[in-house]
Amino acid sequence: MAQELADRRDLDFVIWEQLNGEEHLKHPLFKEFNRKTCDMIINEARSLAIKEVLPTLAEGDTIGVHYENNTVKLPECFKRPFELMKEGEWGNLQVPSEMHGQGAPPFVATAAIEYFMAANWALFSYLAMGCSTAGMIQHFGTQEQIDQYVPKLVSADWGGTMLLTEPQAGTDVGAIETIATQNDDGTYNITGNKIFITNGEHDLADNIIHPVLARIEGSPAGTKGISIFIVPKFMINDDGSLGERNDILCTGTEEKMGIHGSATCSMTMGSKGKCTGFLLGEVNKGMKIMFNMMNEARMATGLQALSYASASYLLAVNYARERLQGRDIENFFDAAAPSVPIIKHPDVRRNLLWMKSYLDGMRSFFYYATIVGTRSITADTEEERKKWTDMFELLTPLAKDYLANHGHDICVQSQQVHGGVGYCKDFLPEQYTRDIKITSIFEGCSGVQAMDLLARKMPMDKGKVFMIFLGEITDIINQAKEIESLKDIAAKTENLVKRLGEVAMHLGNKAMAGEIKLAFAYSHPYLEVMGDTIMAWMLLWRAVVAAPKIEGAKKKDQAFYQGQVKTAEFFINVVVPATIGKIEGILAMHPAAIDIPDDGFGGI
Repeated sequence: MAQELADRRDLDFVIWEQLNGEEHLKHPLFKEFNRKTCDMIINEARSLAIKEVLPTLAEGDTIGVHYENNTVKLPECFKRPFELMKEGEWGNLQVPSEMHGQGAPPFVATAAIEYFMAANWALFSYLAMGCSTAGMIQHFGTQEQIDQYVPKLVSADWGGTMLLTEPQAGTDVGAIETIATQNDDGTYNITGNKIFITNGEHDLADNIIHPVLARIEGSPAGTKGISIFIVPKFMINDDGSLGERNDILCTGTEEKMGIHGSATCSMTMGSKGKCTGFLLGEVNKGMKIMFNMMNEARMATGLQALSYASASYLLAVNYARERLQGRDIENFFDAAAPSVPIIKHPDVRRNLLWMKSYLDGMRSFFYYATIVGTRSITADTEEERKKWTDMFELLTPLAKDYLANHGHDICVQSQQVHGGVGYCKDFLPEQYTRDIKITSIFEGCSGVQAMDLLARKMPMDKGKVFMIFLGEITDIINQAKEIESLKDIAAKTENLVKRLGEVAMHLGNKAMAGEIKLAFAYSHPYLEVMGDTIMAWMLLWRAVVAAPKIEGAKKKDQAFYQGQVKTAEFFINVVVPATIGKIEGILAMHPAAIDIPDDGFGGI
């Protein structure tokens, strides 16, 4: 049977065979879960996503959101699956039990979420985004705030957002102009405008809780003077019921290239002079608190990209198996030869394997990062917890940006495999390609992620974290060297890792020598090289697991395991040489991008 949204066999391979998920289930934190219950969770998520959520994807894109008089109405088709997901508590699967969530192992929750995001990310985000808002309140709020907001947000009775961006303050958060003035009762009056607010207004929840970045009058300029406030859409009475409408209003929604079912709102606060906000955490600590949610959002964006790419790839490979077009190239001059499925054509096969190699590497990488995040909590010693926490920090910008950009590439190539129909709205690859583009812009664009990697993550603990990262790759290379059929690609991956270390040192030396602009002009090419290295690592790891299982496996499993080895061979032999070329370009470090005069870009 053709797979939809995500390849169930591949998920099993990554979770249970490559990453040894059962070992992680032994931790007391997951005592309520075993492999059987985890498989059941993934199966149920898959069924609900395919049967109830996926049918809303194209309709939600066509209908979009409707703004009128400060309200936003969502497509009617969203309501039934939203209620079904809400009843099943699918939005809070990995939320800890102390926050009224289900406390599922994150790698299992990730598999379930992958199905829902692929089926309709816009719809699923209305369900799940409140959990991120709840997480901030749980970590930094007062007990009263926790009791008042967290249960309602986690249950999806109330929605959640994050009000950060302003017309003049996007990446430069320190330039925000929203002002908070303290009232006599300890609350604050908030005045300002925000833009690009996902789920800022909609009709699926009774209330929406907005965490708002603002500057208290008299606070320092820049990021040091930013605080964060809880601003509910409706005020909450002492008995928990909803009170009067707060003075925070949606003034419009953006007409976007994609994700048309997602309400991207402009919000105004204090237009009537009475927008009440409640300080979350300490004064002037808003950026620290916001980053608690931002890192989670960056990972979620990487998963969003992975989900789109997975669904689009499966559409392409299934179409290629069914679409009859042209004769087999070996019978090209035989006019009587029958037409064959396009999967038989060499260029289509190359394209599909190119897509598969990136997708498989991306999935393994994201789930590995999820395991790393879990280890940062479950490790036995403080030293181990710090090790995995730092590793997670190192991997986050890569999980966000590399998956966003190459997930988009996969969606584009899915359209290519579909040919003319891939350019038509009647076929989902066209929508996936539009929808996925936001992931390279969401939560910090590519350049921001690259600068974060080079300036903050690479130097962590004087480079020790990066060396531990390289050690993790070397462990897999050494295992591959013990398998005769993998020795060649193990050696090529080893060379790639050596060159990655070389280019990292080169960039660091340039930055330390004061050539900051030149070094950062190559920060994104470096992120790409590091991402390619991770792909080679993950695919080699897959091959290490699969190769010994080929002989003696059942026919279907044998083909799957052979596919793992061939995919690794393809990427390491065909794609990695181009990565070596990227490395040479960075090492040359030509200053043209810095030296060109502003007017030299043309367009004047």
